[in-house]
Amino acid sequence: MKQAVNLVVAIDGPAASGKGTLARRLADILTLRYLDTGSLYRATGLTVLNTGGDPTIESDAVKASESLDLSYFSAEDLRSEEAGVAASHVAFIPSVRAVLLDFQRSVAANPGAAFKGAILDGRDIGTVVCPGADSKIFVEATLEVRIKRRLQELMERGEPVIEARIRADMTARDKRDRDRSVAPLKPADDAWVLDTSNMNADEALAVALDHIRGTGPFKIVSLDDTC
Repeated sequence: MKQAVNLVVAIDGPAASGKGTLARRLADILTLRYLDTGSLYRATGLTVLNTGGDPTIESDAVKASESLDLSYFSAEDLRSEEAGVAASHVAFIPSVRAVLLDFQRSVAANPGAAFKGAILDGRDIGTVVCPGADSKIFVEATLEVRIKRRLQELMERGEPVIEARIRADMTARDKRDRDRSVAPLKPADDAWVLDTSNMNADEALAVALDHIRGTGPFKIVSLDDTC
C-alpha cells in the first residue's frame, strides 16, 4: 500500500534549540523536501549588510528580500552569528515577511516529484506559513543549553567566541522574536512541544519520529517502505 504524499511538517523554535538538525534528519528519513526558512532571512540580512544598508530600516530590508539570491552565500556565511543577528532584525519587518511568505508556501505545496512532502523549520511555520500542516513541532531548550550549543558550534567552525556576547545576542534575539507584532515566535495551539534540553540529536530524532507516526492523516507504517 502506498503512503500518502504531500505530508507537511512544521518545525519551529528559538535559536540553537536543535530544530534545524532535527528537521534535516527527518527530511532524509521521510523523503521530504527540506527548507530552512531562517536561511531566507539570514540571506536577506546579509544582503542588506553587503550593500551598505541597515537591516533595521524597512526600505533596505525589503529591497534585499525582493532581489534575494541564496546562491551568493555559502552555508558558512548563513550560519555566522552576524547573519543570525541581521536575520532577527529583518524578520521583525512585516513587509519583508510578506515578500518571503509566498516562496515558503510554494515549497510546502509543491515539494517536487522526488519528495513525499516538505518539512519547513523556522519561527512561524506552524502559526503563519503552514497553519494546516499535518504535524507541528515546537522545539525548545533552556537558554543556558542553547548558549552552550551555539558556543560549541562556533568553536567547531573556528570562529572567535565570546560567551558574554553570545548570551547578549541570543537574549536580545529571543526577545525580538517573541515580542514582534507580526508572526511572533510561539507554539501553535495544536503544536507538540519538544524540549531538547536534556536530549542529544539522536534522542530528539527518535521521539519526533514516534510523534509523527501517530500524527494526522499521514501514518508511517514502516520507515523502510520504499513505495
